[in-house]
Amino acid sequence: MHEIICPHCGKAFKIDEAGYADILKQVRDHEFEQQLHERLELAEKEKQNAVELAKNQVSSEMHKTTAAKDVEIQELKAKLDAGEIAKNLAVTEALNIVEKERNELANELEQVKRDKQAASELADAKLSKELQETAAKKDAEILELKAKLDASKVEQTLAITGAVGKVEKERDELKNNLDRAALEKQLAEKSLKDKYETQIKDRDEAIERLRDMKARLSTKMVGETLEQHCETEFNRIRATAFPRAYFEKDNDARSGSKGDYIFRDTDEADTEIVSIMFEMKNENDTTATKKKNEDFLKELDKDRTEKGCEYAVLVSMLESDSELYNTGIVDMFHRYPKMYIVRPQFFLPIITLLRNAAMNSLKYKRELALVQAQNIDITNFESDLEKFKSAFGKNYDLASRKFQTAIDEIDKSITHLQKTKDALLGTDRNLRLANNKAQDVTIKKLTRKNPTMASKFDELKDQDPTDTE
Repeated sequence: MHEIICPHCGKAFKIDEAGYADILKQVRDHEFEQQLHERLELAEKEKQNAVELAKNQVSSEMHKTTAAKDVEIQELKAKLDAGEIAKNLAVTEALNIVEKERNELANELEQVKRDKQAASELADAKLSKELQETAAKKDAEILELKAKLDASKVEQTLAITGAVGKVEKERDELKNNLDRAALEKQLAEKSLKDKYETQIKDRDEAIERLRDMKARLSTKMVGETLEQHCETEFNRIRATAFPRAYFEKDNDARSGSKGDYIFRDTDEADTEIVSIMFEMKNENDTTATKKKNEDFLKELDKDRTEKGCEYAVLVSMLESDSELYNTGIVDMFHRYPKMYIVRPQFFLPIITLLRNAAMNSLKYKRELALVQAQNIDITNFESDLEKFKSAFGKNYDLASRKFQTAIDEIDKSITHLQKTKDALLGTDRNLRLANNKAQDVTIKKLTRKNPTMASKFDELKDQDPTDTE
């Protein structure tokens, strides 16, 4: 069906293929008649223009020839005026020439007329030929369009038949695919059912084996088994995944408690990438008291802080029936910062995740380490300055005290010396008085009231000073 819009009323209406082809034929026939009429008019105009152009060319050539002859006649007349004989000869010759040229011009004019007639006839023949060729082309186009229309109908019929066959084939294929998909679904469901039943059976058997094994082990041995498992798993990939990592047991219990393992990883510049404090907790199913994971978080956070670790991870087999912890990695940020609880199978993945996350911030850690080193240098300088000031102050206090003690001792010595001086001054005075008294002693005073001593001194005076015993 085709939709056609009326150019006068603007109303759209639909027609079938036959009506559309009939209208298209009418339009093309009308266009063919119109084009043929226009071609005929154009050919007639070209013919008239060619005749007029030929007439104008002949008339122009005749005028040019006549003008040239007139010029030559004038020249000849001028020459005739020069001499009678020459004039006659010239006139005769000129007349012959003129007549000859006149005859030639007449012949030329006749030839032009014949050429014009021939050109006109040739134009008529050419136009007639073109009209015949155009009519033949139009007839051929009409035949070709009719053939195409018939071929189009045949192709349309074949296309419809092919499309129907294709749709039927696709329908059959879809039906077969649906049947095959349903069969595959049944087989897959059966396979998955068998697979999961086998896995459940294997898991039940593994649980029974673990229960039997844990029943034969003490609580301490179960815990050590989990630690050995984690250490073995880490050492298995240490050389390839963590070549510069430190993963050892925490043996520092100076604060009264310790974790199980400490993990530290550094880069080539020995800048720490990430550090983790691990605590491994397991519990025998036959023990009377069942512990919970949250019972160990406070102590783990304390150990993490004391050992300077960034993250804390509890690798736990406790609360084995908890859907929360059995999902894998559980963050406990709402209780303690940067703390996780994981099952043993997620021991290596949590290390890898935290390390990869820390690698993104390694650049900032390096800058922070540089700033911290600068701050440490400033802090060390300030600390050394404070130590120097403190030591200097202590030395000053000690020296000041000793100086004061020395001053006190000097003051005491001065006081003692002053007393000694005063004593010496008193002795000097006494000696001076004694000396004065000694100087004042005479024999006369000594022998006064002592006749015996007076007689002795008198005897000594009477003795010869040169006489010696």
